[in-house]
Amino acid sequence: MQVVMLAFPKMTQLDLTGPFEVFTRFRELQVDLVWKTADPVVDVSGLRLLPSKTFADCPQADILFVPGGPGQMALMEDAETLDFLRRQAAGATWITSVCTGSLVLAAAGLMTGYRATCHWSSIDQLALFGVEPVAERVVVDRNRVTGAGVTSGIDFGLTLTAMLFGEERARQAQLGMEYDPAPPFAGGTPSTAPRETVEAVKAALAPFIAQRRAISERAAGALRR
Repeated sequence: MQVVMLAFPKMTQLDLTGPFEVFTRFRELQVDLVWKTADPVVDVSGLRLLPSKTFADCPQADILFVPGGPGQMALMEDAETLDFLRRQAAGATWITSVCTGSLVLAAAGLMTGYRATCHWSSIDQLALFGVEPVAERVVVDRNRVTGAGVTSGIDFGLTLTAMLFGEERARQAQLGMEYDPAPPFAGGTPSTAPRETVEAVKAALAPFIAQRRAISERAAGALRR
């Protein structure tokens, strides 16, 4: 099966590299990182990743995957990328994302009428596109599989590979990765974090989220036209 993973400037690399680590443990999956050019893609924190395919020579995906991150905002109004995703989705068996990658898929018109998740700070924006927001770690709705924020990418990858290859093989991959989360602090979601922590993070993110929402509103309006 061919996995096409979109890699774009200013993405959050863990959105992509978490699922990538899971996918590459299954010999049945051929994984390509894809962008417009073969030049290195620099993530939001400066990590450089090298695409293995470009839009022009990309094979047809069986699994189409989109990560998130600040660079996602530009993609929501990028006709070339949205058209590429629509073409790939037309022949894909699975259409998937982690974090705000679901907003990119939504801007391409690929999530309307589906249940999906996203990073907690922006999950409400899915409703602008006719998507039902679901605040869960991984959401499966027919052939759409979406993961929540950043670290959920490993959970997403294990969930999808369990559906493809069976729970036992996914469990073996989990053990091989020693994926046994024991975070040093409780509170990785707004529902479990102290109120003062939530308010501090919301305040820090507020200008950025307002910018993202404005772009989501424009993209949703363009989709309706």
